[in-house]
Amino acid sequence: MSIFSIFTLLGGLAFFLYGISTMSQGLEKIAGGKLEGILRKMTSNPIKSFALGAFVTAVIQSSSAVTVMLVGLVNSGIMNLSQTVSVIIGANLGTTITAWILSLTELKNSSYGFFIELMKPESFSPLLALIGICLIMMAKTNKRKNVGSVLIGFAILMSGMGMMADAMAPLANVPEFTQVMVAFKNPILGFIVGFIITIIVQSSSASIGILQALTMVGGVSWGVAIPIILGQNLGTCISAVLSSIGVSANAKRVAGVHVIYNILSVGICFPLFILLNAIFKFAFVQTDISPVGVAIFHTIYNIFTAFMLFPFCKVIENLAIKFIPDKKDSYQKEVLLDERLLLAPSFAISECHNQSIKMANIVEFNYVYSTKMLKSFHQKKADQITENEMKIDTYEDLINKFLIKLSGKELTGEDNNRVSQLLLAIGDYERIGDHTAHILKIAQQLNESQSKLSDKAIEELKVIVNAVSEIFSVSFEAYKNDNVKLAQEVEPLEVVIKKIIRTVKADHIQRLKDGECTAEVGFMFSDLLADFRRIAAHCGNIAISVIQLKDSTLGKHAYNHRNKDEDEVYINKYKNYKSKFFVSKPKINA
Repeated sequence: MSIFSIFTLLGGLAFFLYGISTMSQGLEKIAGGKLEGILRKMTSNPIKSFALGAFVTAVIQSSSAVTVMLVGLVNSGIMNLSQTVSVIIGANLGTTITAWILSLTELKNSSYGFFIELMKPESFSPLLALIGICLIMMAKTNKRKNVGSVLIGFAILMSGMGMMADAMAPLANVPEFTQVMVAFKNPILGFIVGFIITIIVQSSSASIGILQALTMVGGVSWGVAIPIILGQNLGTCISAVLSSIGVSANAKRVAGVHVIYNILSVGICFPLFILLNAIFKFAFVQTDISPVGVAIFHTIYNIFTAFMLFPFCKVIENLAIKFIPDKKDSYQKEVLLDERLLLAPSFAISECHNQSIKMANIVEFNYVYSTKMLKSFHQKKADQITENEMKIDTYEDLINKFLIKLSGKELTGEDNNRVSQLLLAIGDYERIGDHTAHILKIAQQLNESQSKLSDKAIEELKVIVNAVSEIFSVSFEAYKNDNVKLAQEVEPLEVVIKKIIRTVKADHIQRLKDGECTAEVGFMFSDLLADFRRIAAHCGNIAISVIQLKDSTLGKHAYNHRNKDEDEVYINKYKNYKSKFFVSKPKINA
């Protein structure tokens, strides 16, 4: 084996690893935030969680990535430890699909006819690459471009496997290689090699692929391959262990579950294999294994261990809790969005949206109770509003920083639009929170000065408070559910609120002239009107962001200044809101 063969081998390995990465990223983008929705629905019981783990791993082609993601989800409080155990077991089964895809390389040296010839990687991979590059260059939709990425990734992956197999082919005639394979007949040594290789590449799928390429050379028996595969299954835990550094005890236990499950799996199957082989002297152990054989054993092993240990999910969870106890003396800072979620950008964007909804709920609470304070002030509730305002600022800061990190990732056009919408929306909700805090401040000033608004001002405020409450609710529901139809109802209500506030302001000026209102209370009332006007404007911004999410070419200025005379939805809603929220015009004294 020459130095150039080694270069080819390393180049093939690079192609192989890059192909896996490209294909899995493309598959994740196609699945998008749907994985997040599936996760929330399917972790309600262990069987659904098991199916989820197998499905998601089959999609993103990495059980390690799924486990790392679970660490982030538990650290963020999105999932609990019990939900993750069966997901991890399912993930170990889902990762077997990669070995079957890679086993297609075994057809490389076959010649059975046209259809078998067509199934050879060197036959269809160039065609897939051509289709993929055409989709990437010419497709107009992001979904088709992502399909192109998957096809390109698959073609590169299979090319890398072919290069590794070609580079290893001369080893069949090298005596030293035969001696190494004989040494590997020691199952302990084979196990250690499989374990170390997987730790280095941090992917059991990649290390299985390397083993499959090696089996195409010949001379690798079942007895050599089986311990290596078992070692690879244990070595895949390294990614989860590394990801658990610096997280909460509960999140560390997720990695602990992965390690415990794989130790139990290997701890049962490895001695069992050695014992049964010693008793029955299996003939197949001495025969050469093929890439398909690797895939078969990898699948049987994971199916066997999954069904063997699945009934003991609670035991595995309790072991993780026992080995990783809570640290009573340490303070664990709450994590809203764990950076491990960045492994799956579409998934992370969905969680950002969920956190922004929690933020908006706090803002709504502050609005409702700060306006109630204008009528009857309560210090305990005021303290809660103040505390909530700090929470709102924290949400805005953390989500904003997380989204900026997300924007640096390779995102689809749809995901980029969602990130832009989220950045704008959390800014608007934070500003609404500031205005509710200012309303509370005015309520406190009225209470401390024992000042009172006139009966007329109170009646007018009731109308404004109710109208602004409705525009907040409508825009929030539109934002939460991406409801464009509901978002279109916000603008006519905002126009009605503007006109009401102008009318009330004119009435307020007249009361000042007539001496019915003091200057001090007058300034407070004017500030309140400004706060309500700005809250309505921010709700309008949120609604427009929902509409722009569906039509990114639509500008805010163009939407606000379109011809509304022909917009029946706008006209009907405007009339409805105008009749629902109404204040009488001021009477000007001669």
